[in-house]
Amino acid sequence: MTDLRVGVVGLGWVAGAHINAFKNVAGADVTAVCSRRALDEASLARELGVPLKPYQRYEEMLNDTSLDIIDICTPHPLHPQQAIAAAQAGKHLIIEKPIALTYADAKAVGEAIREARVNACVCFESRFSGQGIAVRSMIDQGLLGDVHYGEVDYYHGIGPWYGQFAWNVKKEMGGSSLLTAGCHSLDLLLWYMDGEVDEVSSFSTRTKSPIFGPYEYDTTSVTLMKFTDGRIGKVASVIDCLQPYYFHIHLVGSEGSVLDDRFYSAKLKGTKKNAWNRVAAPLIDSGDVADHPYQPQFQAFVDSIRRNESMPLTGFDAAFTSHKVAFAADRSAQEGRRVKLSELV
Repeated sequence: MTDLRVGVVGLGWVAGAHINAFKNVAGADVTAVCSRRALDEASLARELGVPLKPYQRYEEMLNDTSLDIIDICTPHPLHPQQAIAAAQAGKHLIIEKPIALTYADAKAVGEAIREARVNACVCFESRFSGQGIAVRSMIDQGLLGDVHYGEVDYYHGIGPWYGQFAWNVKKEMGGSSLLTAGCHSLDLLLWYMDGEVDEVSSFSTRTKSPIFGPYEYDTTSVTLMKFTDGRIGKVASVIDCLQPYYFHIHLVGSEGSVLDDRFYSAKLKGTKKNAWNRVAAPLIDSGDVADHPYQPQFQAFVDSIRRNESMPLTGFDAAFTSHKVAFAADRSAQEGRRVKLSELV
């Protein structure tokens, strides 16, 4: 069976991580890139270690009939238009988060994907992390019982030392603390809670540190959410902190709890009630894209295309649900009130 061919649009930090991940994906190869920069095949091969056909015009790459998948790694505002064009060209899609910076644009992407009947994967890769899967497995096996409260928080200081800082500080580029980064935590919480959000209340603020002064939007937010069945959750998104990267997970259920890489379950007989057990799994502990679990995510995507099935875990519909909650949260913080998810139509 012929390998699927991938064209990457955008050639920054995250694109390099995607290309490296695909080197270890069975059944697919990255064969083309599109960048505003003038590139030649020899220099690309030296830099990235694989032969790639360069394009400067996105439309030309979409017209390449040899390409099966378009991988969108450009700045946030470009995602909707590029995703819609790729879907209309009949290409399957990998979309870096966020899908879009507005709810209307995210909806338009979904409509294009459904009309074209193409498959799509959104890069909420934390669901494919060792820690993410281990916690989900504990839930599925009943070790926590019924989870009634969950919090997943994102602490990552995105300052001048970080590659995306120069453009991420702009409101029209980053959008919000949640959209530009904290949506990873929000998405993981929704996966764990496995229910429909009824309403959200969100509050936002920002540090007085001059390091983060260039940001045009609030860099810290806290979102409280109530699910339709009465359960509750919380997500903090803090991109103006001066501390090591920290991805915080705390779930509380009727039979036990998870706290980061520790857990307690009343179902495990003989264990101490005053001591945590350790989860021996790779942690979500880095903002470096080189450490993200793209490889298992992309392998699942390629396999789903082969089987003519929807992308598991991080398909468009699941990702859109997470984005919808994020958009509601940002509206709540901006307008200073609770927002029902039903308001977003």
